[in-house]
Amino acid sequence: MTRYAYLGPEGTFTQQALMMWGPTEDAEQVPCGSVDTALEQLRAGDVDAAVVPIENSVEGGVSATLDALASGDPLVVVGEVLVPITFVACARPGTRLQDVTAIGTHSHAWAQVRGWADHTVPHAVYVPTLSTASAAKDLAEHPGEVGYQAAVCATVAAERFGLEVLAHDIGDMTTAVTRFVIVSRPEWQPGPTGKDKTTVVLYQRTDRAGGLLELLEQFAVRGINMTRLESRPTKDSMGSYCFSIDFEGHVQDERVGAALMSLHRVCADLRFLGSYPAAAGAEITVDPITTDEAFRDARRWLERLRALGG
Repeated sequence: MTRYAYLGPEGTFTQQALMMWGPTEDAEQVPCGSVDTALEQLRAGDVDAAVVPIENSVEGGVSATLDALASGDPLVVVGEVLVPITFVACARPGTRLQDVTAIGTHSHAWAQVRGWADHTVPHAVYVPTLSTASAAKDLAEHPGEVGYQAAVCATVAAERFGLEVLAHDIGDMTTAVTRFVIVSRPEWQPGPTGKDKTTVVLYQRTDRAGGLLELLEQFAVRGINMTRLESRPTKDSMGSYCFSIDFEGHVQDERVGAALMSLHRVCADLRFLGSYPAAAGAEITVDPITTDEAFRDARRWLERLRALGG
């Protein structure tokens, strides 16, 4: 049986993403305490794949995932799932909202309910937890140890751990979405569909004026649209950063292959994190001068010129 690790415990939005991923219907689900633990289990061969959050429409990239994928033994993304995020405030039965002085949840969830909290329970302080589900689980199982009386989590977590919902739909942004990725060892990757996305991490050779522009030009001149660009510290020294990038297209596409070759030439290091079907499923519009045939025609033209000189 295929085994999938995910950011646990049970009842997280990550588990919801796992259940939404079609190929995992009959798979064993292995909850992990952190993103790093889930990916290390994958690297060690204890599981076949892992599901982790990578981007949120409110808070941006998930640092723990971006950093874990940028270092360590190589892994690749083979798919993604978009999960609409709806939060509830819950507590042990008998707790009243006006009696809550502290609320536990994950930092990304807190960022999405801060407005509600300031308006509804302005006296309550925030207590960070490893995940939204762990906030609910720990409150249910160890109420005297956690330091908070209410948790912010998904409805499924409140139900799973027997907590009473004090307030529904408390997110400040009703359109909030979190993007989750399915990660595997680099032994297989999906083929092109025409609706694909590729993820890479780029490391500059030197920190100099125009260095980032040089990297970005490799995409622009080939008509490749970037969908995410974030800088992350390399942890080598102060001011040393790498760039995590998502862009439209598949490594098998001529324009993407040409861009990756140029980036490999100008970068100190390029970590390829996979090409996979985009969850949005929209057909990618390609300029006529950057189609696969346009690149192949240009290569044939060059080969003819070289043959004349041979």
